[in-house]
Parts: sequence; C-alpha cells; structure tokens
Amino acid sequence: MRIKHSDIIIDKDNPFANCELDREPCAKILTDIVNSYKDGFVLAINNEWGTGKTTFVKMWQQYLDNNDYNTLYFNAWENDFDSNPLVAIMSELKTLTNPSNDKFFKSVLQKGAMLSKNILPALLKAIAQKYIETDTIINAIENTTKGVTEILEEEIKEYTNKKQSVKEFRDELEKFVAKTDSDKPIVFIIDELDRCRPNYAVEVLEQMKHFFSVKGIVFVLSIDKIQLGHAIKGVYGNENINSEEYLRRFIDLEYSIPIPSIDNFCKYLYEYYSFDDFFASKERSQHSIFQPDRDYLLKMATILLSKANATLRQQEKIFGQTRLIINAFAANNYAFPHLLFVLVYIKIMKPNLYLRIEKNTISLQDLSDEFSNLVPKDLSPYGLNMLYVEAVLLTFYNNQQDHSIRKGLTQKNEEGETVSIVKSKLEVDTDRNSLVLCLDSVSREWNYGEKKLSYLLNKINLIEPLKV
Repeated sequence: MRIKHSDIIIDKDNPFANCELDREPCAKILTDIVNSYKDGFVLAINNEWGTGKTTFVKMWQQYLDNNDYNTLYFNAWENDFDSNPLVAIMSELKTLTNPSNDKFFKSVLQKGAMLSKNILPALLKAIAQKYIETDTIINAIENTTKGVTEILEEEIKEYTNKKQSVKEFRDELEKFVAKTDSDKPIVFIIDELDRCRPNYAVEVLEQMKHFFSVKGIVFVLSIDKIQLGHAIKGVYGNENINSEEYLRRFIDLEYSIPIPSIDNFCKYLYEYYSFDDFFASKERSQHSIFQPDRDYLLKMATILLSKANATLRQQEKIFGQTRLIINAFAANNYAFPHLLFVLVYIKIMKPNLYLRIEKNTISLQDLSDEFSNLVPKDLSPYGLNMLYVEAVLLTFYNNQQDHSIRKGLTQKNEEGETVSIVKSKLEVDTDRNSLVLCLDSVSREWNYGEKKLSYLLNKINLIEPLKV
C-alpha cells in the first residue's frame, strides 16, 4: 500500500511507458517544433505547480536522447546556492565535450572567466547600492580617491570590455556547439526556475539571453509564469511592473501541457493507491450494503476535484491521505466513503473550514452553505445524490451535540408540513422539500442514524489505531 505518489520510473527504451496522462503526443509535437527551428529559440512550458511538468520534461528528455538529440537538464532550484548561474550552466555544457570539441570548450571557459571578471565588480556595486544605505561603505567600494574624470574613463573602459567579452564568449560557444556530435540542436532544459531565489531566477534568464542565446541551442523553460512573475516583481521591488512583458523578452514560444480529465485521473489514483484491497476485500464483499462504496468515493472525488480545478499534486495528496485513513476501518465497518472524501478534501484544501467543523463552531446553516459551495451547480452528469450526502453530514454534525441541547433538523411549518430547519442551496425542486426526505431517510437508518461526525473525524485525525 502507498501513502504518497512516487516518482514515475522512466523507462530508457520507452520513456512514456509509465505515463498515465497520455503525454507522449505532446513530446512528439514539441520535438517537431525543435527540429523545425534548429537555429535556436526559447520555449516555455507553462503550467501551474503540481501539474507534472518535471516528470514530463524528464520523459521528453529521454525521448530526445533516444532520437539522437544532445540534451541537458538544469534544476535551477537545486543550484541556486551558487551566486552566479554562469558557472552552473557551464558545468552542464561540459557534459557535451568530446575529443573533437574539447579545445573549443576550454576556449569557452577562458572567455567565461574573463566575462565573470568583468561583470562581477559591477554586480557587487549594484547590490551595494540596492541594499546598503551607508554612504561610507558605498564610497569605499567605489574608491572615492579617484577623480570624477578617472572614474568615468574606467566605467567606459569597463563597459567596452564587458561588451567585447560577451561577443567573444558567444562566438566561442557557437563554435563549441557546432562541433558537438549531432547535427541537431542542443535542447537545454531549465526546470524549477519559478521556485528558486528570485534574484537567481532573474540572473538565469538574463544570462541565458545575453550569453547563451546562440545558434544551435534550444532552451526549454519549465515554469509557472504566475509564480515566476511574482519573483520578478520582488527583484525589482515594484508590484506594478509588467512581468508578462518582461518575460516576453526571453520567451519565443509558449506551450501548456494539456491537463487530463479529472474522471480518468481519479480512476488512475484509485488503482494506484489500491483502494480495492479494502473495498473489494473478501470479507467486505460479503455485505451487499458496502458494494456501492467504490462508486461513491470515485463520484465524490470527481465532483469535488472538478469544481476545485485541483492540480495533479493536490489530487494525489487527497487520495493518498484518504487511503491511509481507510486503514482505520475494520472490514465490516461503515466507511461512508462519499462523506469521508468530503472531509479529507476539506481538511487539505480548506483547513479553516475543517477546524470550525472539528470544533463544532459552525452553524448548521453555514455548514450547509459551505457544503453546497464545494460542488458544481449542475450535478446531473455525476449520478450521486448530493442532498443525501449533505443530509448525512448535517445529521452526523448535529449528533455531536448533547441530547439535552440538540435541535431537531426538521420542524412543522404553519401549514403543518415537515420542513428542514436548514435551507440547502442544492435544492432545486422546492415543492418536494427533498432535503427533508433525505434527512428522514438518514434518521430511519437504525445502524447509523445516531452516528456522530467524530466517528470519521477521529480516523481522519489519526487518533484511532490503524487496522493493518
């Protein structure tokens, strides 16, 4: 049994063999694009966090390797401990050296060393001016013993040297790339750029554009543009900066990996976490009342995760936690899988709401409103009676109250009709008072009509021992 989703094993011969999201066609499309523009460009794979970008680019990298491309993978987040990305990027390029291009790489290194020498003093000065307010320290860095004219002359000379160093570096780099053992472009993947230090992320972008943008290198940025935009605004200290326009300077083509259907991914996670080891166990299968449990859980998962537009990582976490909690039930226990999944979902996605439920500080009407907000307006495609699930939730929550102060969930109106004390947003046919029918159905279930919500909460909070 698994508690979390492990990294997918990438088969060297068939890299997409274990991909459950059918993303091999995306890799083929991107490979065609790379092959069509061999002179080099910058491609951004833009998806939000938790959508499987890293897994995809690693599978694609192996696919490219299998098709005679030279590829490089650089995890910016794992390398942002270094102050200068130039060194890290050069280290990745070194892996492409061979006897025929080794001397060219050494020349690139030499020019890179000169480049670092020219840019670092200016960088230190800029950092000092940005973060240090003490004029004495700034003046010490700038060496005020020199006259204004001498300083200006040195600045002009320094600028000229930097400009020449950049040109020489790019020239040598282009020669090195041309001497690699493939006539196809080098595909240089930069991953996790949106998760590393903001200053480092911006420096990677700037150096990629100014130093490494040469014929024969295709850069692939695996990013979440929204998060990277926050980093850019942080570096420049201005929330009003147009980060979209800033990134447009670096990115030539943008692509988003299609997100799989929630329904299919839920079924995949159900199987991955082996829920049938519990729901379809021999002992549990003997009780006919438990047979719909599998469908209840899957339908509820599809409903909630579709409305929330949850990322793949969030879906994995919710399913993994639910599977762990299932181990707290004996084979002959009621698991109420629809309501159980709702509560696990709330705990992970809406922790403040979960705390109010757990502490019995939310009113029945507010609980009803919050529940209805979790689901889409049109429930017809899902085939699950959400009003019944709401009735179970309200009943179990109300049962938490002491008998002496517990309110009934229904009452008689002036016409003598039985109505609910709660008005559910999920009720469409008000003439039928369908929530009342559901509440009545729950109350007549002798085997769980008096159940308290703590029956599920204690298991979710891992207060009760597991049965395995």
